[in-house]
Amino acid sequence: MPELPEVETTCRGIAPQLNGATIHGVTVREARLRWPIPPDLAANLIGRTVRQVSRRAKYLLVDFDHGTLILHLGMSGSLRLVSPGTAPEKHDHVDIHLGQIVLRYRDPRRFGAILWQQGPVEAHPLLAKMGPEPLSADFDGHVLHQAISRRGSAIKLAIMDNHVVVGVGNIYANESLFYAGIHPARAANSLSLSECTTLAAEIKTILARAIEAGGSTLRDFMDAKGKPGYFQQSYMVYGRREQPCLRCGSPIREIRQGQRSSCFCPHCQPC
Repeated sequence: MPELPEVETTCRGIAPQLNGATIHGVTVREARLRWPIPPDLAANLIGRTVRQVSRRAKYLLVDFDHGTLILHLGMSGSLRLVSPGTAPEKHDHVDIHLGQIVLRYRDPRRFGAILWQQGPVEAHPLLAKMGPEPLSADFDGHVLHQAISRRGSAIKLAIMDNHVVVGVGNIYANESLFYAGIHPARAANSLSLSECTTLAAEIKTILARAIEAGGSTLRDFMDAKGKPGYFQQSYMVYGRREQPCLRCGSPIREIRQGQRSSCFCPHCQPC
């Protein structure tokens, strides 16, 4: 599933082509995504000029003067820039025509979303109650410590909660906890301020490194030019069950938390 680094990579890839561009046409081949594509999508977009492309959590926001297009890549979605006339493939569901280039939405599992928000985008129900961006100055050890101070749930589940901090998905939660030396099953409210400061810093570092590497490509993710990410080559624990820890040699263990796999080193991340 595309996580924050993959969405940020996509955002940076499409923004130069979309910012200031006028929408010439919209082709919807399959409207049945996680939520149905609005039937008036073309009417809202054609003839309008993109003001800015940005990201909030795992959502891409294409801002116009009369509203915002909200895109979510779901489990397997991607956005690619293709030349006009490029034949669509089976799972290419939507094209947004920008004159000399086409923004194409591909989603084999159809768990993504393309939505329209009239008025302030931060008021949309999907965005209204989100926590701070992890790479912003609004997120640090003090903010994290305060957010989890009353949470008895596992710390890994806490940092994956968008009310605590947005965009820290399963892969990067595993990696951040390893570098912070914190067991994923520890109660969130047992972490000290010092530990929260370390963890917040590692979250920032891991996400920044992943963005620099173009994100992770495990199955379907490709950037706007159709290129895979390479951060999976740097994993310390994720997907490495029973393999030796690259730091101490102990076998990497795996447990299930919230229907997701959590990988950790029992020596480097004592419970």
